[in-house]
Amino acid sequence: MTTPKVRTTRNGPVVLDEISKQIVEQLQADGRKPYAAIGKAVGLSEAAVRQRVQRLLDAGVMQIVAVTDPLTLGFPRQAMIGIKCEGDLEAVADELGSIEEVDYVVLTAGSLDIMVEVVCEGDQHLLEILGKIRAIPAVRATETFVYLKLHKQTYSWGTH
Repeated sequence: MTTPKVRTTRNGPVVLDEISKQIVEQLQADGRKPYAAIGKAVGLSEAAVRQRVQRLLDAGVMQIVAVTDPLTLGFPRQAMIGIKCEGDLEAVADELGSIEEVDYVVLTAGSLDIMVEVVCEGDQHLLEILGKIRAIPAVRATETFVYLKLHKQTYSWGTH
């Protein structure tokens, strides 16, 4: 049995061997795929796949989650909001993250300090969320980028 499966380099990212990458790809296509079927696809036993998946989970390389479609759940408006602020960016990011409709928060470099993604029931709901964001004392300005159409979304980092 080979051992390189999942390993961490010194001060660097986790390195996956080809079989672990194939296992991740199988789960990206279908997170409920049985380990026996994955094993057949990658040439391992069900038990070996189970062990590798557990190591991938333990190493924080991946999570197995359900991804919902906001449109089918009654949230037709999505937007990315760029925020200019002052003071402690981490504190502002924490406050933004506590807003229920915010599903993504990232500190950025450049003309904007923070970007957040929001999922809304419509334009009125988006206005309400913008009001919550603008009410944060350290927020100086916002710029809203309304999504017209999702053209591509992928989760295949590190497997190609």
